[in-house]
Amino acid sequence: MSTPDLILRDSMEADLPAITRIYGHWVLHGLASFELDPPSQAEMAKRRAAVLEGGYPHIVATDREGTVLGYAYASAYRTRPAYRFTCEDSIYVAPEAGRRGIGQALLPLLVERCAAAGFRLMVAVIGDSGNAGSIGLHARCGFARVGTLPAIGWKHGRWVDSVLMSRPLGEGATTPPPPGA
Repeated sequence: MSTPDLILRDSMEADLPAITRIYGHWVLHGLASFELDPPSQAEMAKRRAAVLEGGYPHIVATDREGTVLGYAYASAYRTRPAYRFTCEDSIYVAPEAGRRGIGQALLPLLVERCAAAGFRLMVAVIGDSGNAGSIGLHARCGFARVGTLPAIGWKHGRWVDSVLMSRPLGEGATTPPPPGA
């Protein structure tokens, strides 16, 4: 999938330096992640491998020159078996590439891929109730705000909320899952 200036594709190992840099920036300077120290590239490679081994999509947005501008992936919302039809999304955009529609391009593709894989619900756990950009992006992509966990984390010298949003995928909860699933 692509737009005239943006290419969306599955991530590759060669994308890991850019992915590590993007995520590291937001760990140090943002509230989307509750990590306090940026993980190494080796750790990010392990995380990407776990996402892919779990059957979840891991995608990047690049410009025409191949520069990674953002990435998104889905993962298990929780590990208990009853949650197996629910996934959680994560989206990070390079700080220099913000407000260019990259998240708006990545999230619908992630939703589409997860629906095609048989997931029935996608959950967004958004760090900071003041994160209007992420909350707005998710709302534009069909997510509804379902709750707030107030002051659940301590980062950058203050208490930080988590906003929970969700979006049905495919048939959602209107039908049971396939037999044996």
